[in-house]
Amino acid sequence: MLRINYNYIKIIALVGLVCFLFAFSNHRNKDRIVGEPNIEFLGENNLFITDENVSKLLIQNLEPVSKQPKEIIDLNKLESALNSNPMIKQAEVFMSVNGELSAEVEQKRPIARVNTKASYYIDDEGGFMPLSHNYAARVPLITGNIDKNKLQNVFQFAKAVDEDDFLKKYVIEIRQNNDNTIDFKIRKSDFTVHLGTLKQLDKKINNFKAFYQKAFKDQILERYALVNLKFDKQVICTKK
Repeated sequence: MLRINYNYIKIIALVGLVCFLFAFSNHRNKDRIVGEPNIEFLGENNLFITDENVSKLLIQNLEPVSKQPKEIIDLNKLESALNSNPMIKQAEVFMSVNGELSAEVEQKRPIARVNTKASYYIDDEGGFMPLSHNYAARVPLITGNIDKNKLQNVFQFAKAVDEDDFLKKYVIEIRQNNDNTIDFKIRKSDFTVHLGTLKQLDKKINNFKAFYQKAFKDQILERYALVNLKFDKQVICTKK
């Protein structure tokens, strides 16, 4: 007499049901339409590019990614489109299992603004950053003999200004001369500071701080037309 093992039948039926549900769910998931992307800005510097700007960059097949099937979305391509934007430092794009598209965006941070025939920012890594229609950063202006492809000299001093609380508060203009020496001007004073080359930069900065604090205390800052830091062991001042 043939015995029927109902336990095997139940297992086979259960496996079949699971496979059917998985296939059905997978099919529906592939056809799921992507909605409006969720955009999150990282860090504190979130003023130069907006949600709308980012959304306009999330384009695939000449159409916005919203209302496109989840299956055709190329996350790497979308990520590359965001990272190619000169306002963006780094971006990541990812999608949840239910088809929600998200982008995490970190904007560049400007530390100086070139103000010559062309106007643009230099970011905190020494790179080019265009001006924004949304916000203007309060950073020192860079003037003089500037080559967009040779920013290392002015960037090095602008970086030193950005990282020093005293200089960041007072320096309003950085000028690169034809011989690549640096001059700068400070807030509420009309004298020019001649830094010279960037050799012994830390020492020159300390010399200037000592001079400024003494001259400010003695109320004699307005007497000077030029403060020369070219020599790292002394500060030479020219009176008006």
